Amino acid sequence: MSRGLHGQIVEVMAQRILSGQIPEGSTINVPDLQADLGVSLTAVREALKVLTAKGLVDARQKRGTFVRPRSDWNLLDADMIRWHFDDDVRPQLLEELHEVRGIVEPAAARLAAVRAGEEHLRALDAALEAMSSATNDLDAVEADLTFHKALLAATGNELLTRMEVVMETGLADRDRLVHRVKPSDDPVPSHRRVVDAVRAKDPEGAELAMRELLAKAAEDLSDVRGRA
Repeated sequence: MSRGLHGQIVEVMAQRILSGQIPEGSTINVPDLQADLGVSLTAVREALKVLTAKGLVDARQKRGTFVRPRSDWNLLDADMIRWHFDDDVRPQLLEELHEVRGIVEPAAARLAAVRAGEEHLRALDAALEAMSSATNDLDAVEADLTFHKALLAATGNELLTRMEVVMETGLADRDRLVHRVKPSDDPVPSHRRVVDAVRAKDPEGAELAMRELLAKAAEDLSDVRGRA
């Protein structure tokens, strides 16, 4: 079984669960699933191990393999975030991502203004340069992601830095969706204001600049919801 095939099986099964095609609490008939997917029983079992690790499924004696309640799912897992975005624009998830950013990133900008060292400022400057020189949406998305990861790193807080797991997939897919729906504005000025405040060691200014940046992101999100 190839790694590619394994990944495809995992994603198909995950999408069926996330979409409700296989509902929470339902028992999964593994032989029927194997026949439906047209793969080996070993391949299905290996895929179920991955989904078990992500909290989607479990197995018990007498009950068999079943879908766990949504409250048990590891929604902060990078694959889980990506799978939520795979098929279509999901307004609720986009809203929740924006709410998380609204809580985390202004505080991160404030902390970065206090703690950022020269290496952090160089990383932020490099991200701005990549943003400025981006010639296509793919490069622009990558530069935006690099900027926000660099800002989290500049806080010097390891737990905040790990929030990049959410940002990396959710923000990247959010950017792609926005670019697909509407022409992108020049992102450099709003991001540069954050960096300028961080460099000036101005916590209030950094927080305000990030809130203004997120306000623009909220407008873009409204457009996605209105046009999707």
